[in-house]
Amino acid sequence: MLSIIGLLTIAIIVGLLISNKMTPIVALVLVPIVAAFVAGFGFAEIGEFFNSGIESVMSVVIMFIFAILFFGIMQDVGLFDPLINKMIAVSRGNVIAVAVGTVLIAAVAQLDGSGASTFLITIPALLPLYKRLKMNPYLLLLLVGTSASIMNMLPWAGPLGRTAAVLGMDVTELWRPLIKVQVIGLVLLVGLAILLAIREKRLIAKRGDFNKELYEEANPPVAGANDEATLKQAALRRPKLLWVNTLLALIIIGILVWGIVPAGFAFMIGVSIALPLNYPNMKDQMERIKDHAPNALLMAAIILAAGSFLGILNGTLMLDSLAKDLVTILPAFVIPYIHLVIGFFGVPFDLLLSTDAYYFALLPIVEQVASTAGVSSLSTAYAMIIGNIIGTFVSPFSPALWLALGLAGLEMGRHIRYSLLIMWAFSIVLLLISVLIGVI
Repeated sequence: MLSIIGLLTIAIIVGLLISNKMTPIVALVLVPIVAAFVAGFGFAEIGEFFNSGIESVMSVVIMFIFAILFFGIMQDVGLFDPLINKMIAVSRGNVIAVAVGTVLIAAVAQLDGSGASTFLITIPALLPLYKRLKMNPYLLLLLVGTSASIMNMLPWAGPLGRTAAVLGMDVTELWRPLIKVQVIGLVLLVGLAILLAIREKRLIAKRGDFNKELYEEANPPVAGANDEATLKQAALRRPKLLWVNTLLALIIIGILVWGIVPAGFAFMIGVSIALPLNYPNMKDQMERIKDHAPNALLMAAIILAAGSFLGILNGTLMLDSLAKDLVTILPAFVIPYIHLVIGFFGVPFDLLLSTDAYYFALLPIVEQVASTAGVSSLSTAYAMIIGNIIGTFVSPFSPALWLALGLAGLEMGRHIRYSLLIMWAFSIVLLLISVLIGVI
């Protein structure tokens, strides 16, 4: 019964997010509460589940609010303008070059194993370029998310750590066979980026907003320079402080990667330095905060709602029950191939299960069932990792994805519609290659 209620809850929420029938906050808060009541839990227990869920995302919320403020200020002062103009100059506005560059930049940014920091580094820097070139911002999210997912097979990232804990083995030993899978995955993703960029270029031309002048020059169009918004934007620029702001941004990102202090604290410090550095007048400082606060607070509210959603589904044990029952209903002839079947459907599973439920609840069961047919524990683990990990950043269970959506001003439902099938197909191809090269 818990499995059925959990499955219906997730299906309803995903359906609402995809259809845009309801705001994420309403869907993520009300649907799980109703499900918990139906499952027989009372107000007191649901309150405890809520507290647990909120605690799990609170650090992300704090980081999100101050990261939005920090990168918003950096955009105001024009920190990313030289990078954007240089990329346009080097690529001459080549959509394909920008897409390939996105994959490589995201791969480097994900070396610290944190999806949140990857989005924080890549989205604010690349989104203005995508907008200027009239490229679909959902393509940016798709490429960054897929590249980060491939790099997320690192031993200090979450999935391998969870898997090593389940199998009781050294995480570095678990990772070594996956290095070639990561290399192949990045090469394939570069190829996919080229194909998607060719399609994007055709769509831009078809829409009729393909800015040829922009593609021939390194600077943005002059048209509309007298526009009030443009003049206001120009007034916020601080070109004389470019190198100081660059140093500040690099220090904050370095602290973020180093992990010496919590990410939220690092961005809080960054905001506290950036405001008086660029805008000595207190009135100007408050204007900058007011300008960027709505986006930060809106997405912070959504992340808190997602925390409530996760807390209730975990606390009621719906996710654990769902993971167990998904395996037990499979027919007997599937048992020798169960790890491949689960891996094949790994990306859709990301829409049904949290990362913890997938690795701590589903993996042990699949490993036990597959071992009865002579399948090694490592093969089972690799099939489930490779099949699932590509879908990490297309799932509403990922707090980092909500962060990315907030940074880019995008919607979860539209992201799922745009990216899910592409990511799933990419995951299946990578899974098949892993079988052919003997990793699985």
